[in-house]
Amino acid sequence: MIKRIGVPTTAIAAIVTMLIAPTFGGAGATQSKAEIGKAAPDFELPDCYGKKFSLSEFKGKVVVLEWINQGCPVSLRKHNDQVMQNTLKKYADRGVVWLAIDSTSSLDAESNRVYTARKGLAYPILNDPTGRVGHKYDAKTTPHMFVIDKAGTLVYTGAIDGEQDGKADQNYVADALDAVLSGSTVARSKTKPYGCGIKYAN
Repeated sequence: MIKRIGVPTTAIAAIVTMLIAPTFGGAGATQSKAEIGKAAPDFELPDCYGKKFSLSEFKGKVVVLEWINQGCPVSLRKHNDQVMQNTLKKYADRGVVWLAIDSTSSLDAESNRVYTARKGLAYPILNDPTGRVGHKYDAKTTPHMFVIDKAGTLVYTGAIDGEQDGKADQNYVADALDAVLSGSTVARSKTKPYGCGIKYAN
């Protein structure tokens, strides 16, 4: 006779949960590259103090990713002009999280710590010297901006504003945040980023 092997009901439930449960930020999902309308790939990176941040820890919040390089004149100018700081200030009390990522192969964590203080950035600079996360998001320039909604879906990628289009006063990230926070669809989900090319390790 063939002996039947019983599988505990709790084990079956756990397997089913893993198969059908939604994921945030692409954690455990098949989405390996960032794509508009799809789950944003999860990541974990340290800041200049060694504290690790992951996208998935901000589940239920709107997240802005800013690729940054203090050695880039364009990235530096946007901070000198308070463009990034003022945009975050406008939405900070509405639960928006802002994370900067430095994928420069020669980045200096200590230098980023000083830069954060000097420019009054109320958000961390995360270190990605291998470029693993930068390549996953296909980040091209500094700055290159990404907006992720509360469900973990990428809803905007591109420039911070319309400066290259002669519309410097049009803040594309703010437009995307207004739409997401009001429950609307982002009208312009993709623009062409401008700035300095990211100096990846490879």
